[in-house]
Amino acid sequence: MNIPDDLLYTKEHEWVLIEGNKGKVGISDFAQSQLGDVTYVEVPEVGREVKQSEGLATIDSVKAASDIYAPMSGKVTEVNGSLESAPEAVNKSPYAEGWIAVIEIKDESEKNNLMDSKKYAEYVKTLGDHE
Repeated sequence: MNIPDDLLYTKEHEWVLIEGNKGKVGISDFAQSQLGDVTYVEVPEVGREVKQSEGLATIDSVKAASDIYAPMSGKVTEVNGSLESAPEAVNKSPYAEGWIAVIEIKDESEKNNLMDSKKYAEYVKTLGDHE
C-alpha cells in the first residue's frame, strides 16, 4: 500500500499536505481501495468554513456513498473541479490528481490530532483486510 511520508492522516482515511498556511486534502489509497470504483465526487464550495472532523465532501462509489471529513479547520480556497468529469482520478491517483480541496488552515496545532505516515500504516494494519 502506498502511504506517502509527507502527509498527515485521519482515522477516517483523509490526508492533508500542509504547505505554509494551506492544506491540500484527499483520501488515502486504502480508502479508495475500500470504496471501489468512484462514480461521483461532490466537492465543497469555495469560501466554505469547515471545522476539523466536519463533513467536507461526499464520494459515491459502486459500493457506497461516503462522507469526506476535514482533517483541519479552515476555509476552502480551492476545489478540484476536474473530479466532476473524472471522478476515477480518486482511484487512479489518490495523492496527486485525485485531491479534493485546499483549505486555508485556521489552527495549525490541530495537526497534533493527525497521524504521520508511520502511525497511519500501523493503524491500517489493525483494520485487517475488509475486501
